[in-house]
Amino acid sequence: MNQPGHANQPATVQPLVLGIESSCDETGVGIVRGTTLLTNTVSSSMDEHVRFGGVIPEIASRAHLDAFVPTLQEALHEAGVTLEDIDAIAVTSGPGLAGALMVGVCAAKALSVATGKPLYAINHLVAHVGVGLLDGAAGGTGGLGSGCRLPENLGALLVSGGHTEILRIRSITDDVEMLGSTIDDAAGEAYDKVARLLGLGYPGGPAIDRLAKQGNAKAIRFPRGLTQPKYMGTAEEPGPHRYDWSFSGLKTAVARCVEQFEARGEDVPVADIAAAFQEAVVDVITSKAVLACKENGITDLLLGGGVAANSRLRELTGQRCDAAGITLHVPPLSLCTDNGAMVAALGSQLIMAGIGPSGVAFAPDSSLPVTTVSV
Repeated sequence: MNQPGHANQPATVQPLVLGIESSCDETGVGIVRGTTLLTNTVSSSMDEHVRFGGVIPEIASRAHLDAFVPTLQEALHEAGVTLEDIDAIAVTSGPGLAGALMVGVCAAKALSVATGKPLYAINHLVAHVGVGLLDGAAGGTGGLGSGCRLPENLGALLVSGGHTEILRIRSITDDVEMLGSTIDDAAGEAYDKVARLLGLGYPGGPAIDRLAKQGNAKAIRFPRGLTQPKYMGTAEEPGPHRYDWSFSGLKTAVARCVEQFEARGEDVPVADIAAAFQEAVVDVITSKAVLACKENGITDLLLGGGVAANSRLRELTGQRCDAAGITLHVPPLSLCTDNGAMVAALGSQLIMAGIGPSGVAFAPDSSLPVTTVSV
């Protein structure tokens, strides 16, 4: 359990925090001083998963074991600091792949015990928001602000291989609410599965994004999941999935489309299918996210997660936010994907808010709810 601190009397004004991320296939070590990014070092095992068409948890866990020490050493070297200089360690404790989380958590505990540094176990999803507070996050369409202050009416749209959520952030350290999420595949998973159907390989997101530029998104109309009135309801009487997403039906629709072309002996229009599929995904993601913002008084929205690299998602989110009077914030792509800098950034926010460390008795939680910012 957290040991409560004194919010007005933080132990270190600008803490030097080392962050460790290992929730999926990236081994990330980041170092920040307060809100200043010193280094963001990432080792990815993606190439080892390509032949399987997706992330294999056991391979990812073994890759973390191999990569952690070299990644840590590189991060310390790039930041020009030593472990003795570090004020605190932060680590992703969930959500994520159980075995992969275990590697990072065990490494962080070992470092904490060996160095005597306090350890913070934090939520991976909230860390995607915290990274927007870094001084170095002013790329893309801008960081969230300077110092420790978030916009008052802030939301976060997180789109990745494992998560698709819309959050309301009242406090980055202790008040995060889930407004909507996917009820089956995340958007990134849908991209990977459809890319496999189209013979485009893994990872599917970049391949479909590139090919979609050559296709006609209006050539085929694919379904937008959970947009029927029985799921949406109204603002006064919301339906059961007003802000939620579903991509499994879309994936099936793509599969049936491909089968129909093949059954007729026709060439499959891969570029058109890729474009139409991508439009279906980004259309429903952005429309529901903006709806959630408008109906919940959210005036600033952060777009994060690996799929934030998708050009059409960034374009349409920007257009719809502009039309709705919502300020969109998109950190640089290197800070959108899973990384240690975001973990360190959230750890720093916890310290500066006077929140006590987690200790070493906690266990990683692969289904850690977003409402639990730190363990």
